[in-house]
Amino acid sequence: MNVLSTFSAPARGLIIAGAGALIVTLLTTMAPLLTPVLLAIFIAIVAAPTLAWMRRKGVPKWGALFLIVFVLFDIGSLLALVMTGALEGFRNSLPGYQERFALLAQQFGSMLAGTGVDNPVSAATLLMDPARLMRLVPRLLSSAGDVVATGLVVLLTVFFILVEIPTMAPKLRAAFQLTPDGELRLQQVLGNIKRFLQIKALTSLATAGCVWLLLWLFGIDFSILWALLAFFLNFVPIVGSILMMIPAVLLALVQFDLGTALLVAAGYLVINTMIGSVIEPRIMGKGLGISTLAVFIALMAWGWLFGAVGMFLAVPLTTALMIALDASPHTRPLAILMGPAVAEVPAGAVSAKPGGGHDE
Repeated sequence: MNVLSTFSAPARGLIIAGAGALIVTLLTTMAPLLTPVLLAIFIAIVAAPTLAWMRRKGVPKWGALFLIVFVLFDIGSLLALVMTGALEGFRNSLPGYQERFALLAQQFGSMLAGTGVDNPVSAATLLMDPARLMRLVPRLLSSAGDVVATGLVVLLTVFFILVEIPTMAPKLRAAFQLTPDGELRLQQVLGNIKRFLQIKALTSLATAGCVWLLLWLFGIDFSILWALLAFFLNFVPIVGSILMMIPAVLLALVQFDLGTALLVAAGYLVINTMIGSVIEPRIMGKGLGISTLAVFIALMAWGWLFGAVGMFLAVPLTTALMIALDASPHTRPLAILMGPAVAEVPAGAVSAKPGGGHDE
């Protein structure tokens, strides 16, 4: 007999809310530890099929593991080198933009003169102060050591997760007494998350390539830096496509004029619309079955809990949360509210359906 069923509905609600508050408090406290582990888990989910394919081709287990880790290490090192090099160049070029910044600040201040703002030119100059960027970039570069250390921890965790994968299914069955239906549900969840991350990585790479070509054609400085930024921000649902264009558009305004900045912004909109709204949904199908409102709330919640990593993994983390909520009849209504239209997802089968209607 379920103990919760002996309580009244309001009492059950209070108990569940208290348990949720306790879990959130624990997650906030343990965020520095959980962040690299979560990132490693999702990287391992994507890398696991490659490991299985290499094992089927006769590659020894340890050889396949070390090859995957070596490739991941090389990719991370290349990204770190390109990013730090581009940031160094950007920092060194900032003093050359000061005159243009000053002119833009005067023009912007003149536009604000009729709006009732006190000392509009001074306010605009303070707002468009390149010295702020010059102080920000060194802080980003100084944190590169911490990023490298975290990356090594993530890589080591991925290695050990991949080592444990062959024995994971029997352990889960023994530990949680999974029924065949529960095991099928877990396999569908992992399959959907793996497919989402793989497709998202490919579309993010395509977005970065198109952004680099666009900025190169317009002659925007540090196009490789903004392309890398576009690659990472493309993982962030809803707001990522907006945030990625801001630095490049502002730099186009500083380098050239308003017309060029508007053309660059239009190019970003075309790229994001074609890849994010046309190509990606056609490849991904119905996705992970999360409503747009749930994605937006999850983006803020996971970002608050785990920072940038939480924002990158907002969609797969929310999918896992929906599965956990759907497992209990007391929390199943929350899972249904987080999913697509009720007509598309029958009650009690939110997570079992292979691919819902994620609308990112």
